[in-house]
Amino acid sequence: MNDLEPSRFYDDLAEVYHLVYAHWEQSVDRQGQQLAGIIRERWPSSELVLDAACGIGTQALGLAAEGFRVTASDVSSAAVARARREAQARGLVISFAVADLRSLSAVHAGPFDVVIACDNSIPHLLTDAEIVRACEQMRSLLRPGGGCLVSARDYGPEERTGSRFIPYGIRETNQGRFFLFQVWDFIDEDHYDLSFFFVRDDPAAPEVRVFRTRYYAIALPRLAALLRSAGFASVEILTDRFFQPVLTGTNP
Repeated sequence: MNDLEPSRFYDDLAEVYHLVYAHWEQSVDRQGQQLAGIIRERWPSSELVLDAACGIGTQALGLAAEGFRVTASDVSSAAVARARREAQARGLVISFAVADLRSLSAVHAGPFDVVIACDNSIPHLLTDAEIVRACEQMRSLLRPGGGCLVSARDYGPEERTGSRFIPYGIRETNQGRFFLFQVWDFIDEDHYDLSFFFVRDDPAAPEVRVFRTRYYAIALPRLAALLRSAGFASVEILTDRFFQPVLTGTNP
């Protein structure tokens, strides 16, 4: 397996992924409320939601707590295992599976009212063709009139050469203090290799863990165009409703 594959990246990251957020439990609640608001505005009466890139459950847990019937999958089996444990601990009923965004229909039957893929998951797909394939898969699982919701970084302002340092902050935990930061190394104008550093500040035994993967630094207008190429209508980019820009589209 390629060391930069998203499945390996998230398998390795699964048990510490909550540290990406300063307050993960609060983020689960807040993101669930924010996404629920968008879904209810654009696709009223929606009930069945597929989270097609669920990770450790950040959005799936929040939406289930908001009353949606959630099915969730991810390319990482370790992330799915953790998400399942998190749902059980909260008394939430969510159906989990392992599935690649590019072959969702091999695992899920649908139809769903809404399919989501949040937290910059789509840019793990490194070509326009792969993104269109994933979007077509999401659309194939939607009822007519159902919606797709994708959140992604806004790469528009980013300088696309050399290396970038992205601080994430300090996390105080029962296991000690952690310092988190990313380094982006651009390999061409559109792609960069990410190194995510978790430094545990333990005077007796300091520890550094580094998780690596690759991203497509796709601009939001280009991503919106690919959603349209996959057959979605009424595609919009919302910049003030979530911690990342949100793209929405409807299955005609």
